[in-house]
Amino acid sequence: MIECWRWYGEFDSISLGEVAQTGARGIVTALHDIPYGEVWPREAIARRKGLLAAAGFDWAMVESLPVHERIKRGDGDLGPLFANYRQSLANLAAEGVMSVCYNFMPLLDWTRTDLAAPVASGATCLRFEAVRMAAFEVHMLGRREAEADYPAEVLTRAAAWFQAATEADRDGLLGAIMAGMPGAFDRYDVAGLRTALAGYDGIGREGLRANFKRFLDEVVPTAEELGMRLCVHPDDPPRDILGLPRIVSDSHDLAWVLAAHESPANGITFCSGSLGANPANDVPALAAQVADRIHFAHLRNVRKDPDGSFEEDAHLDGDTDMVALIRVLLDEEARRRAAGRADHAIPFRPDHGHHMLSDLTREMIPGYPLIGRLRGLAELRGVIRALSHG
Repeated sequence: MIECWRWYGEFDSISLGEVAQTGARGIVTALHDIPYGEVWPREAIARRKGLLAAAGFDWAMVESLPVHERIKRGDGDLGPLFANYRQSLANLAAEGVMSVCYNFMPLLDWTRTDLAAPVASGATCLRFEAVRMAAFEVHMLGRREAEADYPAEVLTRAAAWFQAATEADRDGLLGAIMAGMPGAFDRYDVAGLRTALAGYDGIGREGLRANFKRFLDEVVPTAEELGMRLCVHPDDPPRDILGLPRIVSDSHDLAWVLAAHESPANGITFCSGSLGANPANDVPALAAQVADRIHFAHLRNVRKDPDGSFEEDAHLDGDTDMVALIRVLLDEEARRRAAGRADHAIPFRPDHGHHMLSDLTREMIPGYPLIGRLRGLAELRGVIRALSHG
């Protein structure tokens, strides 16, 4: 497996020199300064690749080449947006960057209610708290239909939290939910979020699936011609929120995605944390189901609570049997190697991590600390090395 590290370029306080000390040699990055829907110029791609090469790294994976919201909504004349996406793929391929991770989550990317929830060790982690999410949806957004999405006990506690919350508490919750990804250009206040959500009125699960299928129809043939690999990231969290449908959350969803185009160019970013937050998912079994189309792996672990909350756990702890999952990935690599595939190795990165030690006093992107991810990479490296020895 290829050890990789996510790096946010000019948005990242972690230097490439520091990344080199982790032992990772592949970089996962994107041109975060380019607005969604615009073409990634070949010259900008070449500069980024050259910067990485000068520091001793390969640009192993693009994460992400964003899909514009209008494509997700199926809104208006989408021809220019599809053309721009295809041109960006062509420009990446021309510079030898051949793998692209993306997602089809409507409006928001990963969503958490707490960016620095305390853990027993004294570190902090990302957390999705069902009570606070319900308080946000029902009481701050005023989306009363959200009451059907939460158990009665959660709604009772959500109302109590909202009544006791200060303005700073509510602003902090909004900020956590809006944290999204560095380089994303849309940040909303409550009124702005209501307006943005209205753009998805009437679309629903089947409508979003139809728009996703159209996107795949427009870009997968180009990726095939270029010899590229596209891999969709699962929903995070893997449940409907804010009235928005999520369509890449379980085994049925992944099967639908892969059946939409039976092509190596149409694959999966297997995120054990996103899929692991769904109580219905057996993560190692799910990896085995889609193994031949896993082009990239995010390895992290979560601990779930009965009320639908979950938080990031240490990489070898949590609810997912990480050793069993890595065994599936190594078996798939062996199958590819036996079939003569030159690209048999699966790139992976230690996803998220606890903020700990000196990271607690350093400004870092939420969920992407230096030491917490270094710990995760070291633990995962040990598992991979041990299993590789049989």
